[in-house]
Amino acid sequence: MIETLSKQVARVMMNQYGSLGIPFLFVIDFEMDRPIVLRLDELDERLIRYSFNAKEEKVVSPAFQVPQTEIFPVSFEEYQKAFNLVSRNIQEGNTYLTNLTFPTLIKTSWTLQDIYQQAYAKYKLWLKDHFVIFSPEPFVHIENGVIASFPMKGTIDASIPGALEILETDIKERAEHATIVDLIRNDLNKVATRVGVERYRYFEKVKTGRGALIQSSSHIRGQLPEGYLNILGDILFELLPAGSVTGAPKKKTVEIIKMAEPYHRGYYTGVFGVFDGKNLESAVSIRFIEQNEEALWYKSGGGITTFSKSEAEYKELLDKVYLPINNHLNHEHGIAAPGNHSAQGWIFV
Repeated sequence: MIETLSKQVARVMMNQYGSLGIPFLFVIDFEMDRPIVLRLDELDERLIRYSFNAKEEKVVSPAFQVPQTEIFPVSFEEYQKAFNLVSRNIQEGNTYLTNLTFPTLIKTSWTLQDIYQQAYAKYKLWLKDHFVIFSPEPFVHIENGVIASFPMKGTIDASIPGALEILETDIKERAEHATIVDLIRNDLNKVATRVGVERYRYFEKVKTGRGALIQSSSHIRGQLPEGYLNILGDILFELLPAGSVTGAPKKKTVEIIKMAEPYHRGYYTGVFGVFDGKNLESAVSIRFIEQNEEALWYKSGGGITTFSKSEAEYKELLDKVYLPINNHLNHEHGIAAPGNHSAQGWIFV
């Protein structure tokens, strides 16, 4: 069993390990109720595994068979109710940007460990019988006294003609990204000085089993104080929850999220990371599949602003339900699905 901690105990433990240069893995849930902190020399790979900054894409053997996987998302009508609640709060000035998410039931012959082993992603984490994460989004990187964040906000299907230009010029996407950059910059100012945007709104392709997505990110950095390794836990908890998966203003928006979303996020949209004794690397816990008894739930969502349209946001929620498997068999499996509703019984790989 993996022991979970209180927020205060986790913070103190991370401070101690940082000051002593002891490498450790940490996993912090969205609500910060059940953090996990484990020394790397005590990790039990039968229970938990991680992979950071994979340099090469995983190429699956031609003999490998990608299973068909059905997804059963929330109905558009139910999504619309939550969307309307968020929109009312935007109109009333309570929030400028709210990240709205939902769980999607999926059915597959794969286990969480199968998904972890076969998926390609920059940041991966598997916790036995609980969840698997294959995230493309970094949270913060700390090296030589410099803290950097790379908020990822804005997504489009890369197969759409002129996709990059559409994403670059879309008013809603531009406003959403600007809001998040401002929020993250303010967050970093709580723990660092000389905070600035090094690179604003650059675009990258993220491969999925159904093609590619284009996502936009920015690079923000600041200078940490002397002795920052002694307060690693304090620094991280001061920045949570992550701005890119909450919204702005953060405190009020978290309250709105709890009203709008019909479930407990748990470790989804939390953060996880590794301290190697000198430097720290972390990621946002998105692209997340959770096991609940015998069922698997894929959690996804997107940012809502005053410019948002519910149909487009619902589509983005579904577009993010994917497994990043680099395999030529992808196009032979996962072609169609039973069901007569456009949002029911999709197949993905």
